[in-house]
Amino acid sequence: MHYGHDLRFGTFITPRNDPPQAAVRLAELSEASGYDLVTFQDHPYQPAFHDTQTLLTWVAARTERIHVAANVANVPLRPPAVLARAAASLDLLSGGRFDLALGAGGFWDPIAAMGGPHLTPGQAVDALSEAIDVIRGTWDAEERTRFVVDGTYHRVDGAKRGPAPAHNIPIWIGALKPRMLRLIGRKGDGWLPSYGYLQSGDLARGNAAIDEAAIAAGRDPREIRRLLNIGGRFSGARGRGPFDGPAEQWVEHMLGLVLDDGIGTFILASDDPSTIVHFAEEVAPALREAVADELRSDASATDAAGAVGADGRGADAAPRATATAGEMRSSAVRAKRRDGIDYEGVPASLAAKAVEPGDAGYSRVKSTYMRGGTPGIVLQPTTPAEVADAVAFARRHPAVPLGVRSGGHGISGRSTNDGGIVIDLSGMRDLRVLDAERRLVRVEAGARWMDVAAFLAPHGWALSSGDYGGVGVGGLATAGGIGWLVREHGLTIDHVRAVELVLADGSIVRADAAQHPDLFWAARGAGANVGIATAFEFEVDEVGEIGFAQLAFDASDAAGFLQAWGDWVVDAPRDLTSFLLMGAPRPGQPMIAQVMAVVDSADPDTILARLQPLAEVAPLVGQEVRLTTYEAVISNAADTTHAGQGEPMARSGLVGRITPEFARDAARFLESGATPFFQIRAAGGAVHDVPADATAYAHRDAEFSVSAIGSARHATNERWNELMAPHMAGAYLSFETEVGPEHVAAAYPPATLERLREIKRRVDPDNLFRDNANIA
Repeated sequence: MHYGHDLRFGTFITPRNDPPQAAVRLAELSEASGYDLVTFQDHPYQPAFHDTQTLLTWVAARTERIHVAANVANVPLRPPAVLARAAASLDLLSGGRFDLALGAGGFWDPIAAMGGPHLTPGQAVDALSEAIDVIRGTWDAEERTRFVVDGTYHRVDGAKRGPAPAHNIPIWIGALKPRMLRLIGRKGDGWLPSYGYLQSGDLARGNAAIDEAAIAAGRDPREIRRLLNIGGRFSGARGRGPFDGPAEQWVEHMLGLVLDDGIGTFILASDDPSTIVHFAEEVAPALREAVADELRSDASATDAAGAVGADGRGADAAPRATATAGEMRSSAVRAKRRDGIDYEGVPASLAAKAVEPGDAGYSRVKSTYMRGGTPGIVLQPTTPAEVADAVAFARRHPAVPLGVRSGGHGISGRSTNDGGIVIDLSGMRDLRVLDAERRLVRVEAGARWMDVAAFLAPHGWALSSGDYGGVGVGGLATAGGIGWLVREHGLTIDHVRAVELVLADGSIVRADAAQHPDLFWAARGAGANVGIATAFEFEVDEVGEIGFAQLAFDASDAAGFLQAWGDWVVDAPRDLTSFLLMGAPRPGQPMIAQVMAVVDSADPDTILARLQPLAEVAPLVGQEVRLTTYEAVISNAADTTHAGQGEPMARSGLVGRITPEFARDAARFLESGATPFFQIRAAGGAVHDVPADATAYAHRDAEFSVSAIGSARHATNERWNELMAPHMAGAYLSFETEVGPEHVAAAYPPATLERLREIKRRVDPDNLFRDNANIA
């Protein structure tokens, strides 16, 4: 009997508190030796032991990779609702390294002495069953119904759910008796007995009981991992038991436990450092190799049996083991899967990090900054090769939506979807200096712009991006990048010297002016259509202290203010860049214009001289001007998960100078109430210095980018099309939610669009990358 679980190893350490750090040092040794898991018994009534939950937290903080768990948690002394939150908290803090093993209790007199209940064995099983319901209900943060568990031993009446843990915390149960085994089959994720308490045949009988209960509950027995605590002594000669002798004797016996009894995790009970190291060096790798050999042999036997069976012979030559398939999600998780996705076909390199709708971490990855989403699966590659695997998986699902996400801040919302695949690059955040003399840096696509600014600041460097530090590098750096230094230093894409891409066929290329020049051209302005950018090489600028102004004006004469502000920006030296934000006026109050401006100078007199002309065009109702750094200005995002909701819409366009006619119609647009957020960004200056055909961003003659966000799609579109669209001479698709052919044509002039389509036909002939402003 083999359940297809990958082979894992752990240690079982006594949580002695004298000396206080002894157990911690053994846990650190376990990680250094390559174990997957470190566990501690949980007997809160033992004064010689650390409190196990506290110890687990300390160990998790002192380690980086290894999982931690009690072996097993004493549920009668740990209220399940509190235990659930403690478990989820530690899982979040440790990056998904907490596992939960539960025990029904056994030493009832000391439990009662500490104020716990004194239960019969049957009562203890029922209490544990209720506790599992409380724990799972607490973790189910997505569920909006009232949380009630009306149990005999544990009750919850309207408690708030959450937090959801970082990963699907398994619930393993320490058990030997039939009722507990049936409970595991119904509700558990793992069986954790100790070898020393087992009689001959107990594992087979236990597996049969668990499997029968699981099937009766509509579950697949493979959902339930089989773990085993073992202990013994290494010696040169074979001793009395299977775990008393040389390493090869241990391996020989453990191989049978894997193949015949389905054990997927062995946990070594030892406080001896040399035993821990010897097991890791001599037993674990030898057992892995032996299991792999047996599985390969049995797979070959299966093939041979199939061939013979076709001739009417050998029909029951079935193998005892199957290839390891990794961890199976629970039936409850699988029930939430979406149609059209081959979940069992997720590449091995991505399976452990993939997030499905029923997974604990789904709420943290399903939506973007502005939009709610319900994707069918979120793949989280961390290397270009894994991105290629994700692309291959997407290619096998041509009818399923595909979103690509770097930071998830895009206004378009195309980095999430409903029922589709999302390839999330947020785990790819490496930043490094390639050539200090050239100020050449390499930045992975999942980094955020505030991360980039913080990395560059110690060198006295900066790279203009946008106006919000939480935006991801990948989306902006393939679209344009109209940022705080745009008039002096140009668009973000103008600093790209090379881009690393995964193409639709899975090939990984580095494109620059010499290699794949067409791809390099297309990636700077239309990158989402030709591939997935995984990293960029940027030539950054020397930027010291800057002036940053936040000014608020009475813009009762909205048209007059808009034209005056536009003239001030265009006529100013290039070291000034300004953005303007307005919205519909509140009843009985004047319209307010918020102006933000950056002056690339550390001289206060220069900063004030640049700002003074604007201060004279309308009454100031608020002002703040400070000497600061670019890093401080762009570090304006919270490091929290996205929880966008709904479907906001946005329109955008590019214009030259702000004319009286544009200003008049923009004022009418604002006064109509069609938008609460109307922004104009300076987009000229150094942008003009780059030829229009040098990149796929071709509207190099524009002075301003104009955008508006609305909640009522029809009303906003109607007023925009009537009042604003006639003035536009192009579009910047990063601020546009409409994706029809007329919007694509507005973004790319005819010659640019035809060249893009020719490249698209070559590198993405099946239009895999289509859930965007599609040029095909």
